[in-house]
Amino acid sequence: MQCRFIYRRMGPLQRMGPRKLLLASITTVSIFLHMFPHAHSETDAFPPEAADGPYASGPELSPGPALSVFDVDDYGASAGNDATEAFLRAWKEACNSSSDPSLFLVPGGKTYRLMPVSFTGPCRATTITAMIKGTLEAPSNRSVWLDRPSDLSERWIAFEDVDHLHVMGGGTINGNGHEWWINSCKVNKTMPCVRGPTALYFQSCEHLVVEDLQVRDSMQMHVVIAYSWKVLVSRLFVTAPGWSPNTDGIHVSNSRDVLISSCIISTGDDCISIVSGSAFVRATGIFCGPGHGISIGSLGANKSWAHVSDVLVEKATLVGTTNGVRIKTWQGGQGFAERITFQDIKMYNVTNPIIIDQNYCDSKTPCSEQESAVAIRNIRYSSIHGTSASKVAVNFICSKAVHCDGIVMQDVSLAGTGSYLTCSSLNARVMELGLISPYCRSDM
Repeated sequence: MQCRFIYRRMGPLQRMGPRKLLLASITTVSIFLHMFPHAHSETDAFPPEAADGPYASGPELSPGPALSVFDVDDYGASAGNDATEAFLRAWKEACNSSSDPSLFLVPGGKTYRLMPVSFTGPCRATTITAMIKGTLEAPSNRSVWLDRPSDLSERWIAFEDVDHLHVMGGGTINGNGHEWWINSCKVNKTMPCVRGPTALYFQSCEHLVVEDLQVRDSMQMHVVIAYSWKVLVSRLFVTAPGWSPNTDGIHVSNSRDVLISSCIISTGDDCISIVSGSAFVRATGIFCGPGHGISIGSLGANKSWAHVSDVLVEKATLVGTTNGVRIKTWQGGQGFAERITFQDIKMYNVTNPIIIDQNYCDSKTPCSEQESAVAIRNIRYSSIHGTSASKVAVNFICSKAVHCDGIVMQDVSLAGTGSYLTCSSLNARVMELGLISPYCRSDM
């Protein structure tokens, strides 16, 4: 490629040319000033074990070599056409660059069509930034995924095994999911149930930062963080119609030390879902609605062993969601969900504002009662205020086999619109501190 030739023949400043040099200078300042100050006080609410935070050992500010820019247009990408191969060529050069930091650039003002694609590591570049300024658009034809092997059919854009990766830029990820939604078995009962692709999938990444992007209209989940460690997700705008099925906003699985902050999420499913294998996860400054609320789970499906611990959800606003803050587990599972706190949350016209459901059943056939369950313990609700669209504002539906234990409610005030709200508690040990409305009496 021409980029490689210029790199070998010229000095670090000359080889870029005036346009690239200016872009590199601006981008370097943008990355350093825009990214790293986030760590100022975000870990205060974590338990001591997580005090080092998602990005405590990230790059330090120090003089270094000039930024190497790998612009997808230089590798043959053009607006309106399939740019997949050009993106992969640019990524390969950026990933294998000996210069540090390395910038993979998607220019602004253009729309690029991408087939399913995986940007993989490990990378030679110790720090790599994917600067997405333009729009990435998925094919609307479902056959693109249905004709692929099952293990490759559930992702559109994936980053795998890349450490110290920053994905940012203010661009748009457009999943073109309408054809998936109308053919979903949840919308059209005559259709078979098929798992759809995730728009933006991160797997096995350490020291990952994803921020300042719009992710819209995914086929199913919008952003997935899986098997990753020390992650910051910030300032995402995630949108899909309220009727779009299974379009979770941000989904965290098998990951630790994750901070999700200052995101606006409006979808047809959970705004944030945190599932098995996840620990030390904090979500703060979240706007959610429409959608299914903020959920732990579901956990324990198909009699599996599941575990989630040390989760803090705070400073969230939920508007018109079908659930507020929810913990959901299947009967017959094993494991635990523990040390989970929901605090400083405002709700407006939310159905089921506070709910624990150990009898969760998202199945066409009824779920029978089982003798085991995922244990739910040490759950705290604090400073939760607002209005409920359902008469039962607080609902603890816990298992006969494994009771919910150590639920603490403090300063919870929920009001109805013309009706007296109630709390329903089954097989749960509940402690109330301060003013609680509606009053919740423990039945244990």
